[in-house]
Amino acid sequence: MTTTAPPRRTIPIPAALLTPSPTSAPAPEAEPAPPVRRVPLAISGLLAVALTAYVWSTHGAKPGTLLLLGLGLGLALFHSRFGFTSAWRQLVAVGNGQGLRAHALLLGTTATLFALIIGSGTGLFGSVPAPSAGPLGVGLLVGAFVFAVGMQLGGACASGTLFAVGSGQTSIVLTLGGFIVGSTLAAWQFDLWKDLPALDPVLLSDHVGWFGSWAVTIAVLGLIVLVSRRVQARRTPPPISTPPSATGAARVLRGSWPLAAGALALAVLGASVLLVSGGPWGVTSAFSLWGSRVVDALGGNPANWSFWQQPGNAEMFAGPVLKDKNSLTDIGIMIGAAVAASLGGTWALHRGIPGRTAVAAVLGGVLMGIGARLAGGCNIGAYLAGIASGSLHGWIWGATALLGTWAGLRLRPLFALGNPKPGDGIC
Repeated sequence: MTTTAPPRRTIPIPAALLTPSPTSAPAPEAEPAPPVRRVPLAISGLLAVALTAYVWSTHGAKPGTLLLLGLGLGLALFHSRFGFTSAWRQLVAVGNGQGLRAHALLLGTTATLFALIIGSGTGLFGSVPAPSAGPLGVGLLVGAFVFAVGMQLGGACASGTLFAVGSGQTSIVLTLGGFIVGSTLAAWQFDLWKDLPALDPVLLSDHVGWFGSWAVTIAVLGLIVLVSRRVQARRTPPPISTPPSATGAARVLRGSWPLAAGALALAVLGASVLLVSGGPWGVTSAFSLWGSRVVDALGGNPANWSFWQQPGNAEMFAGPVLKDKNSLTDIGIMIGAAVAASLGGTWALHRGIPGRTAVAAVLGGVLMGIGARLAGGCNIGAYLAGIASGSLHGWIWGATALLGTWAGLRLRPLFALGNPKPGDGIC
């Protein structure tokens, strides 16, 4: 007697986008969140209130609002543990695309909000919203590649560095220091790389309008999600680790949030930065400013560097740090993450950093600082803001960063840094 195999059940694409992707084992249960760290919470909370009051009273409502948005970004980044470095590492090393799919949700939601804000010309405090568009050239390719190598060595991306520092991760303080040094070096040597071959920026909205730009972006992101799910189904990678979490309503303040919740919160907050300031959320230009101010305080003369004589940069260097958009959101992220980590009971200073880890942290930071300047942005200012704006440079940055991630993973063992493996319990 012959038997007929049952027909293979096909899952409609909308359902396929929502069903969990397979892993080699179920994700581990989250441990209960530790008790609130009251002393760090009191210090970070008072700092947040005092700094917001100072900025608001000294520089006005617009900078004060940007600082508040930075605080919110820090809370969302830490509570969701929303990362770019780990997501690319998990994808390249073992094929786990959960983090990349969270990126797609963040990018798609931000693109939707950007299309509404920029397409309608809606801005607050007299700002005129503008997209993020960068030139397509050697600087973009080299910079994105170098940045990605640096973030795998340094252990965090631009936004990840800020929220990790706020949560007390001492090794990432070294990454931040290297980041500032690299950004400052690149600003100092601006004349060496400013004329690298490049084509003019390409914005989809200039060719197909804002609705067409949004539709193309969403379609490509949907395709990326489907491909990442197919890759994960073939490789069946280890699940992603689950951080300690509160339960019930307390989870809102004490974490940990699902990646999807973090993506949506970050999209709204990032779009609000555009709405308030007229420019997308960015990170790394502030590092060049901070480092150059230190050089100035030590007797140097960075105001004469070509970088700080460029349109817009001269005004940034001459103005107060606490009036600079990216400085305000960067500082807010670190303080907001400190508040979030204290509420979640996980704020702690890490001691006893191995020597090779410390070297990798500093080196990774320097590479990210240089790479971000060459590429005209980082994982936030180029990748997120560029793709959400419908700019081709954002897509090129992301694709090149994946190649840099592959190279960075091969350098990590030289510094005693591990990579996820298919046989691991978690990645």
